[in-house]
Amino acid sequence: MREQILEDLKSAMKNQDKEALAVIRGIKGAMQLEEIAKKHELNDEEVIDVIVKQIKMRKESIEGFEKGNREDLKNQALREIEILNRYMPEQLSLDEVNNIIEETFNLVNPTSLADMGKIMREVTPKVKGKYDMKEVSNIIKNKLSNL
Repeated sequence: MREQILEDLKSAMKNQDKEALAVIRGIKGAMQLEEIAKKHELNDEEVIDVIVKQIKMRKESIEGFEKGNREDLKNQALREIEILNRYMPEQLSLDEVNNIIEETFNLVNPTSLADMGKIMREVTPKVKGKYDMKEVSNIIKNKLSNL
């Protein structure tokens, strides 16, 4: 993953793709900060975590841009998310996520909203990086509140 990002960085420089170059440099910088904090070179899973954080930051920015009526900045953030998504593993469909959650419910047998942590502990490793965890959390909360 790391090598792919560095290759894409070189390619973006050669092709003078300023938008991709800025996003990939941002990924590289965030990876370097994370490596300094963890004191080791990041593995693929940790690189994906960095990219997920980058996507999350842009999604939060989009909400602000919508409130501020800044369509130009919103569109730029959406294009940046597209570039970041190139490095993400194949995303799960809503049906696949619901199946994983259903299997986990059958395994854990939750009785109330207090079991949210148990459910999340089981579901997270299966969907992390492959689906928006905020959405997963909302689906689980809704399901638990209907018990």
